[in-house]
Amino acid sequence: MGRPLIRPELSEEKLDELEENLARAQARWKAEPSEDAAVWVGRRLGYLGRYQESIEWFTRRLQEYPQSYRLRRHRGHRFLSLRNFERAAVDLRRAWALCSHLSDEIEQDGAPNALGIPRSTLQTNILYHLGLAAYLQADFDGAAGTFTDCLELCTNDDMSVATRNWLYHSLRRAGRATQAEAVLSPITAEMDVIENFTYHRLLLVYKGHLAAREVLGNGLDGVQNATASYGVANWYWVEGRRAPAEVLLGEIVADTPWNAFGHMAAEADLMRR
Repeated sequence: MGRPLIRPELSEEKLDELEENLARAQARWKAEPSEDAAVWVGRRLGYLGRYQESIEWFTRRLQEYPQSYRLRRHRGHRFLSLRNFERAAVDLRRAWALCSHLSDEIEQDGAPNALGIPRSTLQTNILYHLGLAAYLQADFDGAAGTFTDCLELCTNDDMSVATRNWLYHSLRRAGRATQAEAVLSPITAEMDVIENFTYHRLLLVYKGHLAAREVLGNGLDGVQNATASYGVANWYWVEGRRAPAEVLLGEIVADTPWNAFGHMAAEADLMRR
């Protein structure tokens, strides 16, 4: 939208923690270079908001590990952060081509949930981010196909609700309302969700089991506020409630962290209006 992306501000305590984590990752790489050590240096740079440095690091390491789908998965994520959606899609498609025939594996979290139980896998993360790259470029049919493939690999309710949220949006934006409604069929209030609470509650809104006001605000942090607000805004939009949708989209861009996917989606929608 023509505005600079200023590195997100962190509290002194959080900054110290993330800097220490990066230093440990760099020391590990220096002591015993490996693909896994390389991945974690790049991830730790990203958590500090040093996205361009993260991309540059992954690019250098891909010269050493050219068949690494893990390095491409994470570089693709950071291209998304910097709004380079086409480059993100190239990386993520290549990552998927390199690993789709392999057994899936749990991907360790850099910011673990309250129970310390990772809920996503390498393959679901690749497809999830590839679906977002398509969605952010308004390729809603393509996004729906990718999120459908991702959903088939989801093994728990946390990844299921996150994927179903974006699949629902993709189908609605593609004009496939009947299929979108079918995506909501398995959603209940009693699902085993331990981290993706906002996506779960949004799906209950789309299904008519919660009111939008029960999801908006509600003490959410910046990223979750972007997630909730975009979910409601897009739901308003496809339901024909264009005025409140526009208001919410504007509020998201004005008031939520720019590195949140909900913020990116709001930007992309406003730029196409």
